[in-house]
Amino acid sequence: MKKIEKRLGKIKGFSIQFLPFSEIRDLDSTQRIRKILSIVLGNNILILQGKLQPDEETRLIGDTMAMIGHIKSFKGIELAVISGNNENEGFYSKFKSGLASALTGGNINAVTIIGPATIVKEMKRNPKKIELLLK
Repeated sequence: MKKIEKRLGKIKGFSIQFLPFSEIRDLDSTQRIRKILSIVLGNNILILQGKLQPDEETRLIGDTMAMIGHIKSFKGIELAVISGNNENEGFYSKFKSGLASALTGGNINAVTIIGPATIVKEMKRNPKKIELLLK
């Protein structure tokens, strides 16, 4: 039991925060990235409904890399996306998913997990699940 307590003692205060896509839908790319980084810099693991656009994801990673060494104890982020899109879906299911995505302004059939590298050791992604390994 003491071994487990010692290992758990290394993780110092983090929380998991869920961010529905509706909260960032009306923000521009810069504001989205700023909001995400403010959550992650607060030692939170972020679960985002939906996924970022490819250029937003690239910019998020680039901004994060630029911060390393400039912000005390910040070592970067770990990011993983899991999508519920299924290649074997029928026409009606694809149409319904496409319509929902168009109405909400993003792919709500996906989940993005972003966490600070000081807490998240590794994210293993399979087509239907993400394993989150903490330090």
